[in-house]
Amino acid sequence: MGRFSPKTLDLDGKVILVTGGTGSFGRRFIETVLRRSAPRKVIVYSRDELKQSDMQLELREQFDEATYAKLRFFLGDVRDRERLTLALRGVDIVIHAAALKQVPAAEYNPSECIHTNVLGAENVVWASLNNHVKQVVALSTDKACNPINLYGATKLASDKTFVAANNLSGDIGTRFAVVRYGNVVGSRGSVVPLYKRLLGQGATELPVTDARMTRFWITLNQGVEFVLSSLEIMRGGEIFVPKIPSMTMPDLVKAMSPDVGVKIVGIRPGEKLHEMMISADDARATVELADRYVIEPTFVEYPRKPFRGEAGTKDVAEGFSYSSDSNDDWLSEDGLNAMLAEKA
Repeated sequence: MGRFSPKTLDLDGKVILVTGGTGSFGRRFIETVLRRSAPRKVIVYSRDELKQSDMQLELREQFDEATYAKLRFFLGDVRDRERLTLALRGVDIVIHAAALKQVPAAEYNPSECIHTNVLGAENVVWASLNNHVKQVVALSTDKACNPINLYGATKLASDKTFVAANNLSGDIGTRFAVVRYGNVVGSRGSVVPLYKRLLGQGATELPVTDARMTRFWITLNQGVEFVLSSLEIMRGGEIFVPKIPSMTMPDLVKAMSPDVGVKIVGIRPGEKLHEMMISADDARATVELADRYVIEPTFVEYPRKPFRGEAGTKDVAEGFSYSSDSNDDWLSEDGLNAMLAEKA
């Protein structure tokens, strides 16, 4: 159990669907749920048949026959509202992890990113409401805060869609929330696997776009724990932001291999120098908990008890922002190595 572990969440008997379920997060989330609880069914919803086939083989080796029998693999795209609606029949909980995430690819193919990240989010909302799903948690990104690239802009639009969806649920009662966190150490979209590959090939220098660049870092297991604990405490309309450490990119290089040099290659299109997860404008709606921040919804037309004012919460300071360069939690070399040592 990790730093964000839920305390009372009970998933026994629940039907859970994960969009993008064959991705790094989806796989780890599903493995964690099957090990810790006894859901009635877990549905993997994704569009890649090869990844689904590989995942079936891997999970069949990990779990006994009774546990594996709880899994369902559903081919489909979040762009396809009818298929998604069919997949969500009888589902209690949706974890929406499907997205196009590569910043340069989104800059070059904007319509594809919009169709998946924005219209796909709308389809998840629509299908969830029509199937009376109880809870929906959507994964976001630090790039959705004050976005400068298309990927971040589409995820901001997605976040707004899920937050506003609570006002549409009426007597259906579906509740929607968002989790927003930074770079995942070791995930397929992270720079860490690239660095490992280059080091394995004998590289004497590793590429860094700018020597001043900083990033938030979280492990895959911590990301899963954070989603589960946010699912546990959500009330509808929140954006949950974890308290996680930052590191400069040159320090990341040195922590991975003290003997290699740093090659500055220049910032890529759409890339930020520092990442932000809460802006000063968001701060007016933000409350602080022990292990996370909660950006509360500002337009509420549904029954909801706010976090603000409860024991264990406090308002953030006027003008507060949560940025990777002004963070007060910095990742050490030992801390990074501990993250890298986690199960890949």
